[in-house]
Amino acid sequence: MSKNNNNLWDKITNTTINALDKKALKPILTNYEVIEDNSLNFVVRILDNIQLKEYAKKKQKKYQKISNYNPFLPYEDNLYVADLSNTHVCILNKYNVVNNHVLIITRDFQPQENLLNLFDLESLWLVLKQVKGLAFYNAGSIAGASQPHKHLQVIPFPFVPNYPTFPIDNLVLNYENKLKQNEIVMVDELPYQNAIAFHHSIDKSAKESAQITLDLYYQMLDFLGIDNTKEKTEGNYNFLLTKKWSMIIPRSQAKALSISINSLGFAGALLVKDQEQLDIIKEHKPLHILTEVGIKK
Repeated sequence: MSKNNNNLWDKITNTTINALDKKALKPILTNYEVIEDNSLNFVVRILDNIQLKEYAKKKQKKYQKISNYNPFLPYEDNLYVADLSNTHVCILNKYNVVNNHVLIITRDFQPQENLLNLFDLESLWLVLKQVKGLAFYNAGSIAGASQPHKHLQVIPFPFVPNYPTFPIDNLVLNYENKLKQNEIVMVDELPYQNAIAFHHSIDKSAKESAQITLDLYYQMLDFLGIDNTKEKTEGNYNFLLTKKWSMIIPRSQAKALSISINSLGFAGALLVKDQEQLDIIKEHKPLHILTEVGIKK
């Protein structure tokens, strides 16, 4: 890592403070409830200000129709955190639910459906090694990607107070001592197809960690039957990464019972627009909704 990025967490937090002060950040206010399902506690956030998010979506669609508007080309100066490499930049997520939520974006346009590569993952690891949090990639619009420009994301812990990590983390960690090096399995307790692997790269450089992660990423795609022979994948999926493990969940649709799901849903953190959607989750349960948007075992 370059010297300039040794204090990346300080840069993220300072940029957040400045961006809030200049009103460049538009935080999405939420309340949350915890819903238990099959001994898992899911955090469900309820939007306080749905109008803001809906307005942002409409504005974005309007720009896209007029001029193929891309909020990352150029990105807003007040959201800029750091240069990560010759290929990637770190910026703040403008419409954030959790403070210090960052995006790792490609400098040049690349489609969000493209497979991850070594440059993506090295840039991601530069951030993840300094941020205690969850990294993820929504591979395609069906997987919850809101922008067509390739971007990965990192959200720091805690997602909500009293939860030091995120709901699915402890479930996956239960497999740590059961798996051999580079072994890939499905989590038995989850009713939808998934693949996990432990990368054991916490003490390695970002580049070494990226290569280990990339190798496992391709093996997990093979394990799940997701085509990885072309630059642009044929299947949509969610990719989760922590300092210890990786997970991929193949997708069949973007939403179920009106509930939109991205990678955070499979981490155990769902977002709903209103009380009506919250009631739907309470009635049908989170794992049912995740299975509907994923692929049932």
